[in-house]
Amino acid sequence: MKSTAIEIQEFAKQAFDNAMTYADYRVLVAKHAASFTSTGHTQTEALSNYTVLNDKRMKRWDKTLRFTAEQEGEIKNLDRPLNWLLLTESWCGDAPPAVAVMNRIAELQPAITLKIILRDDNPQLMDAFLTNGSKSIPKLIIQDSITQEILTSWGSRSAAAQQLVDDHKAQYGEIKPSFKEELQMWYNNDKGKSVVAELLILLKALNLETQR
Repeated sequence: MKSTAIEIQEFAKQAFDNAMTYADYRVLVAKHAASFTSTGHTQTEALSNYTVLNDKRMKRWDKTLRFTAEQEGEIKNLDRPLNWLLLTESWCGDAPPAVAVMNRIAELQPAITLKIILRDDNPQLMDAFLTNGSKSIPKLIIQDSITQEILTSWGSRSAAAQQLVDDHKAQYGEIKPSFKEELQMWYNNDKGKSVVAELLILLKALNLETQR
């Protein structure tokens, strides 16, 4: 049975109350990388390998991610109190750049509180935010921190990254193993610009709502 809007709002509230900070998530991923395991209910060598890679990628993104002065100014001017609840897993290749951008935005804007939960531990919430019927992650759920109303969501990729995936599928009929490396190279060259641009559009729209 499909969950109601009120039930989904309550799922999100409960998840947010028990969620991890970004710092806690970084520690968790590092521990899994060190033990060659992964988060999630399925354990495979491939997922462990991706977790090790993601631990390294997150370290790099934390050190190298930069916003323009204009972007920082826009973020600091958007002061609507918001809860950002992110569904992800340690092995998700799309997560490191997106999560790094989200964390940096939250650092710049105290009105935004970012928390992270694991997809496999929150099936009811994940099922409420499918992408084309798929449990694609990372998936960001944005709530008003006062009313707990769910305002919007984002994920699992920027439109530009998704277009690359769609074009690859159209050409080959599947995602070939080599494409994952190509996508990571694209993320590195993009430097988080696509994600921050889309999230700023969402934030500006939500901020305008409070001024009407």
